Amino acid sequence: MKIAITGGAGFIGSHLTERLLNEGHEVCILDNFSTGNLHNLGAVNSLTNLKIVNGSILDSDLCSSLVKQSDYVFHFAAAVGVFKIVNNPLESLRINLLGTENLVDVATKYKIPLFLASSSEVYGKNSKDSLSETDDRIIGSPSKLRWTYSEAKALDESIVYANFLLHGLQGRIVRFFNTVGPRQIGNYGMVIPRLVNQALAGEPINIFGDGTQRRCFLHVYDAIDAIMSVAFANNTVGKTINIGNKHEISITELSKLIIKVTNSKSPVKYVPYQEAYGSDFEDMERRVPNIDLINELVGWKPKISLEQIVIDVAKEIKLNKENGPQYL
Repeated sequence: MKIAITGGAGFIGSHLTERLLNEGHEVCILDNFSTGNLHNLGAVNSLTNLKIVNGSILDSDLCSSLVKQSDYVFHFAAAVGVFKIVNNPLESLRINLLGTENLVDVATKYKIPLFLASSSEVYGKNSKDSLSETDDRIIGSPSKLRWTYSEAKALDESIVYANFLLHGLQGRIVRFFNTVGPRQIGNYGMVIPRLVNQALAGEPINIFGDGTQRRCFLHVYDAIDAIMSVAFANNTVGKTINIGNKHEISITELSKLIIKVTNSKSPVKYVPYQEAYGSDFEDMERRVPNIDLINELVGWKPKISLEQIVIDVAKEIKLNKENGPQYL
């Protein structure tokens, strides 16, 4: 199968690229390398069944050419990370909205199946015990720029779903809950690689807020298994599906686990949100996925523990510092 992946040099995209190539597919990735990195493709970039295109999903002609030559499209390209969204809200909105519209229009026209990578950010401040796919969104004021990513992803989902209903697009939508693992960087606010980096360096572990906020983390290897199961199942067309791990932990508890796993002497420092992100920043206290639907549809459940996630992230960071970029 000929498969196109936008954002294929990014964190999740590069792992998916490897899996598809290893299963014998031809893969063409489109990436502008703003957050993606060629090092992420180091283990496969010499393969003849991989093509790399340096370009933007905002280029409608390029998107059209890429999609028309494909049998399937995975859409992972996006402006991601809290720092990036808060600091560049207009650019982030353009990429996340117009880029998706470009791809969906062509996929719908040529009847190419499309897989949309969405986010648990869609749920906003809904702190329900177990967020299912049909639960309400609770979003802050439009003047709180932190929520622009949530708004854009929700509209992306609506674009895909409307084209499924009205024009027969074979669309599948997944919402990722804090996917973590090798190749994720902490530069844009991703909490585990940022805290592990600080722990390994013996620097203060900076927790934004009071540390009571609770999150659930999923290993990227589990995420790739879920993606492959959802993407090629007939009963997932037209569905929106959570992908995450139900194990819940506070950020303070997470910092203690990271200190233990890395054998660090780093102190913990609490940094006010305003100092980290600027004035008027809002966060959510809790976000826990309900993953009954994906288990019912394709039989998927996560397997890898949070401790193993921290171990794998720490291992990669150490190897990168000692030997240059590694391909884990």
